[in-house]
Amino acid sequence: MWMRRILSYLALAGAAALLIVFSIPSYNEGKPSIAGRNAQNFSFTLNGQPTDLAALHGKIVVLNFWATWCPPCVDETPALEHLYTKLNPLGVTVLGVSVDDDASAYQKFLVDHGITFPTYRDPNKKISVAYGTEMYPETYIIGRNGKIERKLIGEQDWSSPQMVSYLTALAKGQTPTTF
Repeated sequence: MWMRRILSYLALAGAAALLIVFSIPSYNEGKPSIAGRNAQNFSFTLNGQPTDLAALHGKIVVLNFWATWCPPCVDETPALEHLYTKLNPLGVTVLGVSVDDDASAYQKFLVDHGITFPTYRDPNKKISVAYGTEMYPETYIIGRNGKIERKLIGEQDWSSPQMVSYLTALAKGQTPTTF
């Protein structure tokens, strides 16, 4: 009887240890970092004109995958707009790629929220799938050289002093401090 109890406790301890290991943020399922890789080029339409990501080469690009039905995406939109307005003169642009199926909901959202940063609706999710986006919002910071600097998963505080400082340093060609 006592042997069963000991084995039960050991099994519970083992299960708890596995849960802890898999919940640690640094556990990355064996995936290598994408920092330093070339950002995958893609074509899109902007203001009725065909273009591609490569056309933004020379700028810092905050590539944000989002949707109108995603509460964290909606919550971070005003800060992305503010970031775009504040840092665009330094060569930082925000490019939003929406995965909305509903074109009218997408257009209404842009108007209702006064979005001025460039956006593109990709209802087939081809671009987000190509980037390996697994949840929304997900953002890639792309340097002037077209290489991915960082991948950020989830809602971010784009107006935080650390974030603004990081992007400003990138825009000025300085080594940014991490946020």
